[in-house]
Amino acid sequence: MPESKYNWREIARWLWQALRGNRLQATLNAGIGLFGVGLSLLTVWAMQRAIDTASGVRSGSIYWAIGIMAVIILAEFAVGISRVWIKNILGIKAQNRMQQQLVARLLRQQWQGREAMHSGDIINRLEMDVKQVVTFLTETLPSVLSTLAMFFGAFFYLLRMDVWLACITIAILPFFALISRFYVSNMRHYSRQVRQTDSEIQSLLTETMQHRMLVKTMEAEPQMLDRLEDKQHTLRNWVKRRTLFSVISNFFLNFGFSAGYLIAFLWGALRLHAGTLSFGGMTAFLQLVYRIQGPARDITRLAPAFVSVFTAAERLMELDEMPAEEQDVPHPAPSPCGIRFHDVTFNYGASGQESVLQHASFDFAPGTCTAVMGPTGSGKTTLIRLLLALITPSEGKIVIYGSPDDSESKDSNATWSEELKPCHRCNFVYVPQGNTLLSGTLRQNLLLANPDATDEQMNEALRIACAEFVFDLPEGVDTEFSEQGGGLSEGQAQRLAIARALLRPGSIILLDEATSALDADTERRVLHNLLDNQQRTVIIVTHRMAAVDYCSRVVNIGS
Repeated sequence: MPESKYNWREIARWLWQALRGNRLQATLNAGIGLFGVGLSLLTVWAMQRAIDTASGVRSGSIYWAIGIMAVIILAEFAVGISRVWIKNILGIKAQNRMQQQLVARLLRQQWQGREAMHSGDIINRLEMDVKQVVTFLTETLPSVLSTLAMFFGAFFYLLRMDVWLACITIAILPFFALISRFYVSNMRHYSRQVRQTDSEIQSLLTETMQHRMLVKTMEAEPQMLDRLEDKQHTLRNWVKRRTLFSVISNFFLNFGFSAGYLIAFLWGALRLHAGTLSFGGMTAFLQLVYRIQGPARDITRLAPAFVSVFTAAERLMELDEMPAEEQDVPHPAPSPCGIRFHDVTFNYGASGQESVLQHASFDFAPGTCTAVMGPTGSGKTTLIRLLLALITPSEGKIVIYGSPDDSESKDSNATWSEELKPCHRCNFVYVPQGNTLLSGTLRQNLLLANPDATDEQMNEALRIACAEFVFDLPEGVDTEFSEQGGGLSEGQAQRLAIARALLRPGSIILLDEATSALDADTERRVLHNLLDNQQRTVIIVTHRMAAVDYCSRVVNIGS
């Protein structure tokens, strides 16, 4: 195998691990393949018997001979149907399972702040590369067993009939093995380039669709189409190179196989002319040679299959490179609780790059309401990510703390504290900036925050968020929306996002410009509902003074 990011042992080990969840389908395909090999060899025997019976070389009933052939043909039909059923039913299930495993792994990975891969590229890998890997593991790999069984079965059958012809038939196979090695070395490079360019095209298409309003208003359609054409032109060039190389390689392979078949035909014709071979034997000769060359062709075709699956496996292995987030059971804290920053410094880049936050010390005390303000680029978004334990400080530490329940502690001044980790994320009620609604019903959106929320709880959250307009919709909370709440105004979408967050039972409310799309009157009503008699700790990242008026303290960062 040519050099790449991973050596062939690492890729083979990853594929073996992936095979574990697909053993049933692989085993069924292997069993059906072997059964099909047996039927194929029986067909040769039955056809030779029928022809020799019809020509008088063998005694017996021609009807019985044809009847045996009919039974074998029906069995082959059943095998074909079984293969289609297993491929379509179990195949899609296997693909779904691998996609779920990879998505779960991606969701558990550490948040890096700056994504290493484009979302379109990731989707391309989850769709195309997963399909390629599953097809190889469940169909291509099991077929190797039946291919080898067919090859050796047909060879020994032919060997029993004619030793010299059997030896001549397989004598040219080492030559094909050398060609296959050269083929693999070059095809892997071409396949990698094609898959990478295809991912780049999907990434561009994803961005264009996500920002089509921006493209239209800037009248940038020609530029986007030009960028798309450039990527597609590159893809066509790589596909052209790969196809040309494949055509030339296949020409030499097929030329060799055709020459071998002609030699077998000539050998059989000479024996038939000399009277040392029956017409049925001649037919069997040609069928056995085909059944030897057929698996040999399949084996050479395995080369591109191995190339493709190694490329796909590499691309999926790259999704695992980001370290996983620390996994632990959720740690709900007594309400209210606070968050304290102790001399925290954070840097997204390499050592030496200017830090976003430098030696920051904040105390968001339990039960308080704090406004966080600062100019663009001052570190407000970084502060939110640190609070949610999506990223960890480069220096210093962050703790979540509070006072124990007086009924359980004699010392009312005693406090508890733990270093903030992902397991404490359950204590946060977070409303992100912008439109974060997903396609589907409003109920499905609301239940993302709390799968066990009742209709009464959802209605109360909608009321607090001043989203009573939902009650006037014909389907209420079962109204279905398109991507990003299509049909809703930005202000309506923002209020629904607030209502969704309020269904979480966390004791710390974190609002990131959560009222930026609301008019002044609606903003005042929402903030009043959120903060009136509020017993939870509230942190508002904002630049609007209306929110500051409801806060007991203000933290300015970057100043």
